[in-house]
Amino acid sequence: MAHHRPPWHGVIVATSLPFDRNLAVDLGAYGDNVAWLAEQGLHGVAPNGSLGEYQTLTYEERDRVVETAVAHAPDGFTVMPGVGAYGALEAKRHALFARDAGCQAVMCLPPNAYRADDRAVLEHFETVASAGLPVTAYNNPVDTKVDLRPELLAKLHAEGFIAGVKEFSGDVRRCYALNELAPGLDLIIGTDDTLLEVGIAGAKGWVAGYPQVFPRTCLALYNASVAGDLGTALPLYRRLHPVLRWDSRTEFVQAIKLGQDLIGRTGGACRPPRQALDPETEATVRAATQALIDAGVN
Repeated sequence: MAHHRPPWHGVIVATSLPFDRNLAVDLGAYGDNVAWLAEQGLHGVAPNGSLGEYQTLTYEERDRVVETAVAHAPDGFTVMPGVGAYGALEAKRHALFARDAGCQAVMCLPPNAYRADDRAVLEHFETVASAGLPVTAYNNPVDTKVDLRPELLAKLHAEGFIAGVKEFSGDVRRCYALNELAPGLDLIIGTDDTLLEVGIAGAKGWVAGYPQVFPRTCLALYNASVAGDLGTALPLYRRLHPVLRWDSRTEFVQAIKLGQDLIGRTGGACRPPRQALDPETEATVRAATQALIDAGVN
């Protein structure tokens, strides 16, 4: 694994988190999943993100998840935890823990307890950046109600608060605006179902859900996309899109965990308030995933 790669570059898997029958965190299964993702040739993991159900975890649980990821990460494999929290002081606390645990970077949502204005967003990221690790912003205006517009991201980058942005708005036009306003800010693909479009717009990384299910094929698709190799990328993208689109839907955690279960990894149940998939949705996800498995996609 190349050591000159900035830690937020490449395919960084937004890991789901396994729970046992009592819905306690299963750190053994989680560590095994991290080690397996490294074996598949992926570049890192992002624990304690939305896919990791961070909102349902205690500080203690979040800390143990970070430590487990670091313990199972081989040399050169990134651990970039999510430090999302209602308040900047909480987020900084998680960033400090990540730094001391040996992580290389953190991923940070804007403040999301309310619809924060630009001043609050700037102070939030300044506070998290003061922990000393590189910060990738996570723009998810649908869920957080705070929109990290290209102009605001350019300001955050100019101030030295962020090194990259996981762009989850789904609006590919923003990628070109970002390249113009902040050419030094690294664009990171945030939605699996816009991988190709954001990849050819100049992405340097992908914080990804579905490589937990189809790691090698997703890696090949990412590499072809960022290389502009449409002859390779487009057929793969069309083939995978029936599952990739679930990454942008409300049931994304359950869908990806189901996929993990289907390939023999540990996905399992979610903590409340997330419910099991309803039968119709489960049948749709299961059929799309199984069709790819049966076709030899891995």
